[in-house]
Amino acid sequence: MPIHLVAVLTLALIMLGCDDGSSEGSQSDPIKVSTEDDYQAASAMQMSDGPANQSESAAEFVARIQAEGLLLSTELDAAFWVRNTYITPDTAILAAKAGERGLAFESRMVEQAKQYRDMPMDPVTARAIALMLRGSSAPAPNDPALQSELSEILTDMEGQYGSGSYCNPQGECRELQDLEKILAESRDYDELLDVWRGWREVSPPYREQYQRFVEIANRGARDVGYNNLAELWQGGYDMDSPSFVTESRRLWGQVEPFYEQLHCYVRDRLGSTYGTEKVPADGLIPAHLLGNMWSQSWENIYDLVEPYEDVSSLDVTAALVDQGYDERQMTEAAEGFFTSLGLPELPDSFYQNSMLKKPQDRNVVCHASAWDIANGEDPRIKQCVEITEEHFETLHHELGHIYYYLMYKDQPPVFKGGAHDGFHEAIGDTVTLSMTPAYLKEVGLIDTADESYEATINKQMKMALMKIAFLPFGKMIDEWRWQVFSGEIAPEDYNASWWKLRESYQGIAPPVTRTETNFDAGAKYHIPGNTPYTRYFLSFIMQFQFHQALCESAEYEGPLHECSIYNNKVAGQKLGDLLSMGQSQPWPEAMQAMTGQRAMDGSAIIDYFAPLNSWLVDKNKDLQCGW
Repeated sequence: MPIHLVAVLTLALIMLGCDDGSSEGSQSDPIKVSTEDDYQAASAMQMSDGPANQSESAAEFVARIQAEGLLLSTELDAAFWVRNTYITPDTAILAAKAGERGLAFESRMVEQAKQYRDMPMDPVTARAIALMLRGSSAPAPNDPALQSELSEILTDMEGQYGSGSYCNPQGECRELQDLEKILAESRDYDELLDVWRGWREVSPPYREQYQRFVEIANRGARDVGYNNLAELWQGGYDMDSPSFVTESRRLWGQVEPFYEQLHCYVRDRLGSTYGTEKVPADGLIPAHLLGNMWSQSWENIYDLVEPYEDVSSLDVTAALVDQGYDERQMTEAAEGFFTSLGLPELPDSFYQNSMLKKPQDRNVVCHASAWDIANGEDPRIKQCVEITEEHFETLHHELGHIYYYLMYKDQPPVFKGGAHDGFHEAIGDTVTLSMTPAYLKEVGLIDTADESYEATINKQMKMALMKIAFLPFGKMIDEWRWQVFSGEIAPEDYNASWWKLRESYQGIAPPVTRTETNFDAGAKYHIPGNTPYTRYFLSFIMQFQFHQALCESAEYEGPLHECSIYNNKVAGQKLGDLLSMGQSQPWPEAMQAMTGQRAMDGSAIIDYFAPLNSWLVDKNKDLQCGW
């Protein structure tokens, strides 16, 4: 994921980790302020505290705001990088103070931008103003005291999550990464339950803080012109709120039947492992049995659900270990995929300044993230890399963000971002779809690319446990938050409503009784970190749509799941053109340039997984599916 720098990450002028669009066909660019001279000029500026100068045109206002924002981003980048890679009370103070400055700047920017909302202006400036008004995931009210409180809450919640650990009754204390390993590897029902329940002791301490965050951010959203934070988030997709909600439900409807088949099969196999008294044949799956702390992906229980047990599968983890890969070599191998497409090499600063290995001497936020620092000149990754296939794929994902940063580096700051946030998330995962046996053989990680039908089904099952199992989780997190922000879910119903949605979308249930003394939503980073999550659901839809389009550009003929664009410069050119566009145009324009379609579409998923889907339907014919 791209880094979420607390609330200030979402400043429209900085747009760290967002997608952007193309300014092709627009009028001459009146807002380009990305030169060194502009930056130096900004250094002499005093941030404006009052309304925009009445004699200042909209284009001049945008240019000024961008220059001021570039100056401020230097402080924000440094403060939040240090906070995430060195968690101490001191860095919390520094980050919170930087966050206050960012929120204050954002509040002034929004107040001034509102004055231009209905004025005539060229299309490029009009889009810049629109992005400024909707660019924050946590808009601060125009009140210094509330800005300070909001910054402190967000910084503290993220810090509590990052430094969280669980100590079991035997006195063994483990951080999240170690707890996740137990959930991935253990098959002891009670041990899994202890770890699952233990991590959720981290989140109740900031339940009241989260409620207060909602109150303050909703007030900020109203100051921007929205009824609540849910409408602001939904409005960030170049669609009105009701239209976006309808569109996201349509996409889920395309893939839901496939998920139900996967759920049916997995539930049956888990019942065989743990007993139907613990995993009922026609009911909900206990959440702690799916190999992941949040049941968001199930690939870690592949050994329990493998379709053909006597068919050897590709063991990329073993290959990485046997060949002596370390954290940097894995990263360089992921970079090699992008450069094979004709995209540029990473700057030397990337390897000098990234955190690729978990430090032994301090607490850090291990959650993988990509950072666009110094206006595209110093991109970085923060990831506690392990020598596994999963982390190898995560590196490809994070480099997708990094290459987005590099390719739209010359866009004006306000257009540095993805066409919408789902685009940013989709790029790296699109590349991982090309990590076929043929590709792995070409880079020396396996000896042969030949696959039998049984091996294909095994491989697709492993991927579906990650990609398809994730879809309802990716959808429901923001469904919960939208209802929290709108007031449909009251604070006293936070936990009950969370589990109601998880049961409805995912078909899973808590393994033990949960009450409103718990705050299970907060056990997922993106809740205290305030990172919108629909982007991941959309990215999991779009990555297959992108993959299909790139394979067509490469003139590939054959099953979609066997296509790899590795080393294809034509496909690389199309990908690079998309990345270079930024968010200067509404996302349907970028989608059309990439795929020839103006809408997001889930049909490519069904095409990609056609072999497995048919296999599941046949395998489940005598089972009672659904819940």
